[in-house]
Amino acid sequence: MATTRLDEIDRKILAELQADGRMTNVELAKRVGISAPPCLRRVRTLEESGYIRGYHGDVDAHVLGFEVQVFANVGLASQAESDLSAFEDRCRAWPLVRECHMLNGEVDFILKCVAPDLSSFQSFLTGELLTTPNVESVKTSLVIRQAKDAPGVPFDVLEARLAKSA
Repeated sequence: MATTRLDEIDRKILAELQADGRMTNVELAKRVGISAPPCLRRVRTLEESGYIRGYHGDVDAHVLGFEVQVFANVGLASQAESDLSAFEDRCRAWPLVRECHMLNGEVDFILKCVAPDLSSFQSFLTGELLTTPNVESVKTSLVIRQAKDAPGVPFDVLEARLAKSA
């Protein structure tokens, strides 16, 4: 949980690392306009405070042979907290489910799934997802193409909001 207040340099550090998490501390320090030792201290503080959850490579699923991406809208029979938690636990255990979000409205959850082929996804759908206790309905949408995939948050929007409130 984030506990420290961010200043402009902290926000610049986060924006730069979000864009390129592999840059060296020296390069990061140069980009945000401070020297390397305080930059490293700030990064460590941002990590410890929970602003930075981790560092990941942006892997190309298609190059690795994962040709199918599907969004599955899942409705549950019961929305009791224990049933919601049990479904979330199941989702964490399924390798094909890459994201799981609880929603407000007609659908209880939306799952982002990736699979090597349609047959693999169908096996998961019929053998796992549809047979899960408390799952009442599943509607799937096959992704045809992706127009945008921007991870993280829009720091320019954050900076604009902060400028208005100053």
